[in-house]
Amino acid sequence: MDDPFALIATERRALADLLEGLDPAELAVPSLCGAWTVKDVGAHLAGTLTGSTSEFLVAMLASRFSFDRANQRMTARRAALPVDDLTTVLREHAESRFVPPTMDWHAPLSDVMIHREDIAVPLGLPSDRPVGSWRHVLEFLVSPKARRGFVSGRLPDVQLRATDLDWGHGAGPEVSGPAAALALALSGRAAGLTALGGPGRESMATWVG
Repeated sequence: MDDPFALIATERRALADLLEGLDPAELAVPSLCGAWTVKDVGAHLAGTLTGSTSEFLVAMLASRFSFDRANQRMTARRAALPVDDLTTVLREHAESRFVPPTMDWHAPLSDVMIHREDIAVPLGLPSDRPVGSWRHVLEFLVSPKARRGFVSGRLPDVQLRATDLDWGHGAGPEVSGPAAALALALSGRAAGLTALGGPGRESMATWVG
């Protein structure tokens, strides 16, 4: 593609549209992402676009240098804002080219697309993003770089195959299903397993835990 950050910007704006259309009860639904609600996920994504180094250092200090607790602290602060403020941030900073240290554009694309599923799945909404975009996410998730924050440990000994695009990876018993479901499973979301099948599914489920 000519500019992958244009794709990321499109996904951020699409997420803003999704959040904007939710009512308070839907925003309070537990997401697939730990203890976060749907709104918390939106707050986290907004925070990745506007958080400063000084804010992060203060949060780390207050959290006794636990990254997870600092992340929770920063997210909770933004989750107290009206959802309109969060969607404004997502739109105004949609074209941000920031990437985490040692990463490239695959990381922010994967972040926004996987977190969208964290919101959509518990709300019963369809996975309606362009399937071609998931190819980039899957290629990233099976790469060594994804072990730093996206994928936990060594990949399972299975052959992954997407049923909605021409993509596969690995060797062993096959695990097949939609690309979005494979991405959820690879990133540790058990909800992704419901749409997967094949002789390697149980091994994949054990790995996801």
